[in-house]
Amino acid sequence: MQPPVRRLLNLTLSDVQLAADLLLPEAATGLVVFVHGSGSSRLSPRNQQVALYFNGRGLATLLFDLLTESEQRLDQVSRALRFDIPMLTRRLLGVIDWLAADSELRHLHLGLFGASTGAAAALLVAAQRTQRVQAVVSRGGRSDLAGAALAEVLAPTLLIVGGEDSLVLQLNRQSSEQLRCTQRLVVIPGASHLFEETGALETVAREAGDWFEGYLGIQA
Repeated sequence: MQPPVRRLLNLTLSDVQLAADLLLPEAATGLVVFVHGSGSSRLSPRNQQVALYFNGRGLATLLFDLLTESEQRLDQVSRALRFDIPMLTRRLLGVIDWLAADSELRHLHLGLFGASTGAAAALLVAAQRTQRVQAVVSRGGRSDLAGAALAEVLAPTLLIVGGEDSLVLQLNRQSSEQLRCTQRLVVIPGASHLFEETGALETVAREAGDWFEGYLGIQA
């Protein structure tokens, strides 16, 4: 298999420009947009590791910064912007609409891979772009922060939580009860919130890869 083509992008939205990394395997049928969590960025080693695994399964990936450089510096002090779910949702909506207007990428079936607070934004966007978003995976996500919108999500949704991440696990069980779409909750035994334990992130990637391949493939 040929290595994926890499493109560094500046996503021009209505009020901001966001840096992004696109990895596009040959003959990709699906594109997974990563929506990183609290205090993270597109350079997160965990997300980059998972993205490369997805690329190996023929899925394109887009990792982008939800915050500008100045906003990231501010957030490192205040820790406020990472929990501004309405703003994160608007930014993600802008990215989804940017992709829909791109002649090279708009034909790809679209999935969202959200972590922590980014998972809430992913689910809120899935509820608003029901014709565009075809699969969602939440990794240790604060899915509860999507609130009543959970019932409006149509895209098949996979919730992955570490067995030792007790609070987030409880919140995701509640979210699972509110979802009306095709959905599954996967608990990875012995894993904490960041899935730093040996083999934990690999399990996340495999579960998420199976989900996306099933719903973003040719048959989707």
